[in-house]
Amino acid sequence: MKVLKFGGTSVGSATRMKEVADLICNGQQKIVVLSAMSGTTNSLVEITNYLYKSNIEGANELINGLEQKYYSVVEELYTTQEFKQKGKELIEFHFDYIKSFTIDMFTSFEEKAILAQGELISTALFHYYLEEKGESAMLLGALDFMRIDKQHEPDMLYIKEHCSKALKNNAGKDIYITQGYICRNAFGEIDNLQRGGSDYTASLIGAAIGAEEIQIWTDIDGMHNNDPRFVENTHSIANLSFDEAAELAYFGAKILHPTSVLPAKLSNIPVRLLNTLAPEAHGTLISSRQEKNRITAVAAKDNITAIKIKSGRMLLAYGFLRKVFEIFETYKTPIDMITTSEVGVSVTIDENKHLDDIVSDLKKYGTVEVDTNQVIVCVVGDLVADNVGYANKIFYALQGIPIHMISYGGSDHNVSILISENYKKEALAALSDNLF
Repeated sequence: MKVLKFGGTSVGSATRMKEVADLICNGQQKIVVLSAMSGTTNSLVEITNYLYKSNIEGANELINGLEQKYYSVVEELYTTQEFKQKGKELIEFHFDYIKSFTIDMFTSFEEKAILAQGELISTALFHYYLEEKGESAMLLGALDFMRIDKQHEPDMLYIKEHCSKALKNNAGKDIYITQGYICRNAFGEIDNLQRGGSDYTASLIGAAIGAEEIQIWTDIDGMHNNDPRFVENTHSIANLSFDEAAELAYFGAKILHPTSVLPAKLSNIPVRLLNTLAPEAHGTLISSRQEKNRITAVAAKDNITAIKIKSGRMLLAYGFLRKVFEIFETYKTPIDMITTSEVGVSVTIDENKHLDDIVSDLKKYGTVEVDTNQVIVCVVGDLVADNVGYANKIFYALQGIPIHMISYGGSDHNVSILISENYKKEALAALSDNLF
């Protein structure tokens, strides 16, 4: 059995939903993971923002506008009066539920319940459409088997047990539809895998059932060797290793959610990136196979902040780095890059929520400098230490660009360079010209 995930743009309209149905209705058994229709989650986030501020009028205006959009989708999606009525009742049910939160006090628990409605609506609408077409399909609620633990990590034993049970209790169908992104937490409350989590859902389900393949369907034909928004003549990469894909996803390749590679890698299940607008294209196959002696791709991660801590006390002082890292741990702020010298340490972060507090605490141990508006440019490939000449090619390409930090050797697949965002487009183009 294969697991197929379709993102928000792939199910972003009635027309797109029909195209997805044409893709999956081929008599082969599969699990289909759907995101919310494009734009829905953003609208729901905006609604919750109004509710947090107790602006009920503003929230209701947005709710009513989104509800009308869905009634239009229902009219276009279904042919028969029976299913149009079913669709309207479904929309009315979910939006009455959302409106109920305008009455009482609003907290983060209610927020997550509202954010879950996008996936619940898209999967139910799509299931009704398959039913109207006479297809053998079943809707499985992700809230019945997707769960995270107290550390917000997937509870794989629970997922495996309850996903298998759901399939067994509904055996004999060709298509099983479920929601991406949403789950329950360790206390049974509605929660989520955070933004982009539908990829993660597909990978977790694939690992839980031992899938033949996990397919991530988007609106681009696989992962490209550079960012096509900034560089001309990029091309999709036919084959990637799990490690290369993880590096590219983390450092800016938006087609794939960074966490989604690991469950597939641990279960050695290939992941294929495909394009709903060009389903015949090969896309990108991600597997355990590593192609040797090549630079594969370049990616860039924006909105990076560099923090430099300089201290004479660091010289030969064991425990200094531990104290520095404990500050970032206290504020739950992950570090992307790190470089050290005898008198200082530089790190980068992409989350500035607690920046002022972090800087204040770091000043206990030395002088602190902060540079914002930085970009990490990541070069990915077979970059093991024994390979000769790759570093020279990379830095030759960037010879005209000021480099603030370099991370090389922490991974066999990644060289990371920190530059000012003003040089991002120039750096990506120069690397493409010299490496590919």
